[in-house]
Amino acid sequence: MRPTRSAGRGYRLARTGVVVAAVLGAGCGYRFQPWGASLPEGVGQVCAPIFANETPEPALENLFTRYLRQQLIQAGRLASAPGCTSTVEGAVLNVWASPTIIASNYRVFTTVRLRLVKEGQVLSETVVSGTEDYLQGRGNVLEAEANRQAALARLAETLMRDGYDRLASTW
Repeated sequence: MRPTRSAGRGYRLARTGVVVAAVLGAGCGYRFQPWGASLPEGVGQVCAPIFANETPEPALENLFTRYLRQQLIQAGRLASAPGCTSTVEGAVLNVWASPTIIASNYRVFTTVRLRLVKEGQVLSETVVSGTEDYLQGRGNVLEAEANRQAALARLAETLMRDGYDRLASTW
């Protein structure tokens, strides 16, 4: 039995697609490896001590440390404290809020510095900053502060994901 013309065309299209995918995949320089698999200088597990807080805002160091540790756990990189030769040290450098052009909306801004340190030597350093908007509330001070804290938590999560990615990138 001879294949029909449309069956032959489908085979050629599939074969061409496989060849194109193989050529593109081989030449692009990408490697398939787990997320967060490579840290510079052969660093494996790292500790994440409590961040320094250089702002007047209380407890920001705890918030940012928690989200960095989450990133390290997800990447399989968080080490226990005894015998730790590598650390990710962080510092919350500033935080401020200001109104936006939209009535009752505010924006919180913060900057954080991260350093990857191995045996006392800084291997990598990055500074991440960003903004997050929140509603001021309907005249209720507690609601406004709750919205601000939620915005800071979202911002901390985003910045620590970005910061870890920057420290872990090798290109």
